[in-house]
Amino acid sequence: MSSHAAGFVQPVVLSERGIRLEPLALQHEAGLKAAAADGELWRLRVTSVPEPENTRAYIETALKMREQGHRFAFVVVDEASDTVLGSTSFHDILPEVKRVEIGYTWYARRVQRSHVNTTCKLLMMGHAFDTLGCHVVGWRTDNFNFASQAAIERLGAKKDGVVRGNALRRDGTIRDTVMYSMRAGEWPEARAQLLYLRDRPR
Repeated sequence: MSSHAAGFVQPVVLSERGIRLEPLALQHEAGLKAAAADGELWRLRVTSVPEPENTRAYIETALKMREQGHRFAFVVVDEASDTVLGSTSFHDILPEVKRVEIGYTWYARRVQRSHVNTTCKLLMMGHAFDTLGCHVVGWRTDNFNFASQAAIERLGAKKDGVVRGNALRRDGTIRDTVMYSMRAGEWPEARAQLLYLRDRPR
């Protein structure tokens, strides 16, 4: 992997509306464990959440992928309490075509279906399109993860298609992967809609 690839996504802290994204580090192990324990998220067959005893290895793998330029992982932090709420990443980073994907995303059960995911996506998409100058941002999800597909579609992403039989689930079954993307020209409209959805009275 070229140093250009490793340098495309630089370490950065992004924050807005009481939510902070900071680069994942070994010091976040206890916080990630606690976030995953809220809902025992590692039991879900369609997610990538680490079991408690695998949390350190999960972080080490993410850091190795950052070194190689493939993935840049963040922890999601609640600024008021300074507690970890989950994790999300840029991955499949392709500097030469200015494309990143957003994934490896999960949150403690108590903040699922709250403003947290929308705020994180606004921060990540804004960084990708406005700071990194990406032409395309992509997402991929399990064909059985209907909640994730609905969430990605709410962002305004377009469905590219389904890649069949291309990944293993944690239970050993083989999954089909649904691919989505958004082009830079679609971002301003998507951003306006996301801000509206996030800020409207509930």
